[in-house]
Order: sequence, then C-alpha cells, then structure tokens
Amino acid sequence: MRRRAFLGFLAITAISAREALAQKRVPVVGFVGFATPDIDNATLVPFRKALAELGYVEGRTIVIEAHSTAGDVSRGLALIDDLVARQVDVLLSPGPAAARAMVRKTNIPVVAVALPAVQSDPELFQSLARPGGSLTGFAAFGEEMSAKRIEMIREILPALKRIGVLNNATDPTFSAWGAQTIEEARRAGLEPVRLGLTSASPAAVAEQFNVLANAGGNAVIVIRDYMTAAMQDEICRIGLDMKIAVIGQQREFAHAGALISYGADIGDLFRRAAGYIDLILKGQKPANMPIQLPTKFELAVNLKTARALGVTIPPTILVLTDEVIE
Repeated sequence: MRRRAFLGFLAITAISAREALAQKRVPVVGFVGFATPDIDNATLVPFRKALAELGYVEGRTIVIEAHSTAGDVSRGLALIDDLVARQVDVLLSPGPAAARAMVRKTNIPVVAVALPAVQSDPELFQSLARPGGSLTGFAAFGEEMSAKRIEMIREILPALKRIGVLNNATDPTFSAWGAQTIEEARRAGLEPVRLGLTSASPAAVAEQFNVLANAGGNAVIVIRDYMTAAMQDEICRIGLDMKIAVIGQQREFAHAGALISYGADIGDLFRRAAGYIDLILKGQKPANMPIQLPTKFELAVNLKTARALGVTIPPTILVLTDEVIE
C-alpha cells in the first residue's frame, strides 16, 4: 500500500508539474509600426536575430506580435488598444509617433527606437539618463545630423541655392524636426523651402515637389517618419522624374532611389532594443534604464541616381561611403 501510495503521489506530482508548465505564460512583445509592412519587417530582422542570440525561441519562449499600418494612424491606434487590452508584456515602438500613442494609453513598458535626442521630452521621458516613466529606448540623432547632410549635398551640388525640407506636417514632432533642418540650411547659407506632407499619396508628394521646383530648388532633405517612410518609393521616383536630388536619413531611401542617405544605423538600434526587452522581462524598470544614443552611422550613395541626375559624386564623399548602389 505504501508503495502504491508513493507511486500515486509521484504521478500526481508529475501531472501538477505538467499543468504548471502548460500554464506558464510565454511573454508577448507587441509591435505596431505606422510604415509599410516591408519597411517595418526589415527593421524587425535584426531585433529577432538579437533575441535568438539571447536564447529566446520565437513561438516557444517569446511571442512577437507585429503589425504595420502603411501610414494609417487610426488603424495603428486601434491595434495598440488591442495589444493593451490583452496585456502584452512589452511594447516595441519604431519611432516617436507610435511611442507617444503607447504611453498615452498604458503603463505597459515601452522600448522605443529613433527617439528624439533631446535632454527631456515632457510626454516621453524626464531625461536621457533617467527616463522616469514607462518608456526607454534609443535615440537616433535624426535632425541633429542635418548639418552634415547639408554639408554633403553642397559638396555634391556646389551651385545649390535653394533646398527643400519635406516632413510629415500632421505630427508636431516631425514638424519640429523639419524646422530644425530649415535653420541648419539657413546657417549654411541656403534658402530653405518648407514642404509639408499631409497625406500618404503620390499626388501629395508631387504637389510639394512642384512647390520646390517652382521656387527654383533642385534638392530636398526628407525627414524620416512613418509617412515619408511609407512613401519612400514614390518620393524617390517623383524626385528622379523632376530632376530633384533626394537626401534621406536611412539606407532604405538610397535603395529606393535617393541620391544619398546618411543617418544612424536603425538596424543596430533594433538589435540593441532586444537587449533592453530582455532586461525588462527579467524585472528591470524602464524608468531606470537610460535612453541610449546611436553608435553606428551609415552613408549610402546611389550612383545610378547620380547618373540619371547628371551629378558627379566627389571622391571625398565616396571615400566615406558605407554602401555604393550601382
């Protein structure tokens, strides 16, 4: 009897252990991007790889629920609401627009990429060193590098007098970044032409480029955000058609047909974001996790576009280039 009772106890214990394992919740990371699926999925590749290197197995020890809205902000807000209602463990944001929507709706930890590199942002964080709320992540030095982009395009186009600055005019963050670039253009002795994109449509892009062309401008700096990212192919195509040199922030723009792109390596920031999510899942609080700055930058040059525009890229630019697109 004692042996049978002991074996019965072991069987009950084994069943309880299996039930406990079955009930153990796999952590869920929710991602909502406002750009196109192709663009958002590309940024998630290094993130997924970094999680795997940390020992996570997607679908078994972690779930990544990723959504993209192709510029449809209303749909993005609804998707964030759904993730919040299901109480995912961490939210991953590809930029400040999605990050703001997330922190407005929930106290679920948020790891954001491409944040503004400012000392504080009242809605997002108290300071870079000590965010103090539910959000942490990585800044991208987006508009802080405008002067360098302007310096490069002036070296490529020495006769340049007027330059367009195209930004998403529906979001105050990106409008502010556009204004910062305009000031940098003035400091460089150029006449800036403010271009505001209000919808993700080819017609809206063409309208703004016509404004620039009528003002005598033949180059445009594009402020990266979900709307301009969603329209990058159209922006570059229309630029080529109108003989306007497009300057982007990430190499995807150069691949789409921009003359050059220069900015932080966004893939590297997403790779680093995986480490922050790992720490949060292990109990660390975003409030105490510093917002980190980029350490890798990329310059890409599209020689095919240069030939189409009749432009020669100086050796001083080519020697600095990380990727040359033929």
